[in-house]
Amino acid sequence: MSDDPAEARVAVRFLVLADASPGLLSRLLEPLARRDLIPDMVRATHDAAACSMQAEILLHAMPDGMVHLVEGNLGQVIGVRRLRTERPQRLVAAAA
Repeated sequence: MSDDPAEARVAVRFLVLADASPGLLSRLLEPLARRDLIPDMVRATHDAAACSMQAEILLHAMPDGMVHLVEGNLGQVIGVRRLRTERPQRLVAAAA
């Protein structure tokens, strides 16, 4: 993650619908881990009837420049059927 305290931060919610598989959650979190990002909340539900999982990954203050990178990586995860990215509000980091 960038050490620039003036870099714009955004609240981001990634909503994923994917084929259910044992390794799905770790594959979804990998793009964050590679960039030293820690999600503020992760929620997942399994729908056995549809053989799918829904996952929500929320970050309160993600560097704005990384959003499209993580979004692209999540969209390439094997089994992802649909990905939606929401930016509920723009948060600008205060200068230290």
